[in-house]
Amino acid sequence: MLGIADRMLLVPDLLAFWLTGAEVAERTNASTTGLLDVATREWDLSLVEALGLRPSLLPGLVSPGDRIGHLLPSVAEATSLAPSTPVTAVGSHDTASAVLATPMREAGGAYISCGTWGLVGVETETPVLTDAAREANFTNEGGVDGRTRFLHNVMGLWLLSETIRTWERAGETVDLERLLAEAAAVGGDVSVFDANDEAFLAPGDMPARISQWLTEHGLPVPATRAEITRCIVESLAVAFSDAVAEASRLSGQAVDTIHLTGGGSLNTLLCQRTADRAGLPVVAGPVEATALGNVLVQARALGATGESIESLRDLVARTQHVRTYQPRGGTR
Repeated sequence: MLGIADRMLLVPDLLAFWLTGAEVAERTNASTTGLLDVATREWDLSLVEALGLRPSLLPGLVSPGDRIGHLLPSVAEATSLAPSTPVTAVGSHDTASAVLATPMREAGGAYISCGTWGLVGVETETPVLTDAAREANFTNEGGVDGRTRFLHNVMGLWLLSETIRTWERAGETVDLERLLAEAAAVGGDVSVFDANDEAFLAPGDMPARISQWLTEHGLPVPATRAEITRCIVESLAVAFSDAVAEASRLSGQAVDTIHLTGGGSLNTLLCQRTADRAGLPVVAGPVEATALGNVLVQARALGATGESIESLRDLVARTQHVRTYQPRGGTR
């Protein structure tokens, strides 16, 4: 395939190509290929060649806010938009846009972008390039305006959604809101498993895999659906709080607040237990942080907002509903 290819475009760049005909690579998403130089944020051509790739495969780089081009005539006709309609690059990696729209107005903020996966980390001015960070499986990914998303990938709500799918495939009806309420009412200690274990990556019978993991580690196995759900939430809360603490330690940045955005911000039990486990307040919301971050970059490019990231986050904080969960003592 590489032998006959003219250019390599990641999916967001392919969409931009279909709209404009321009072959470009947006930096936040390009950073996840591992082919950008961490200092210059340009393609590392020596690395590309060492991997046996042709440098000509790689398109020119653009940054969030750059004008990619205008609509192709065929696109303008199909959409009834003017051919002069501009197409603007955004933080096309979804987490880059989500972090931009995370209302971290304080210096000590960590973020959790929580959906199917949980991206947990801190924003830094420069990459963290230590052996300790590499060994802890943290990554440096590009953010808007040249900032770095120093983060760790945690399994996320995949664990719960796949559990519910397993029950529904067995013919059971699941009311998520009621299930979470019942899980919150579970008393006493519940077992906790390693949410980062690769045993939970693949689709399938998640409750059975959780039970097997707990059995193999000599831990009590939850018996009811509510207990299994509470076990999942507690395990995610531990994984999230541990990742925040590790991000703080490895980056040298003190953390005093955790911002949890995305669909996970609607899970009140998860937000509260993350606050309890971390011993830090959790600010939940906005839910649609990725979409907001996308729109904010485009609005800024048109001069409709302030210039700085801080002003954009202040706008989010003033216009979006967020809820703060304070840690409760004695519940770690």
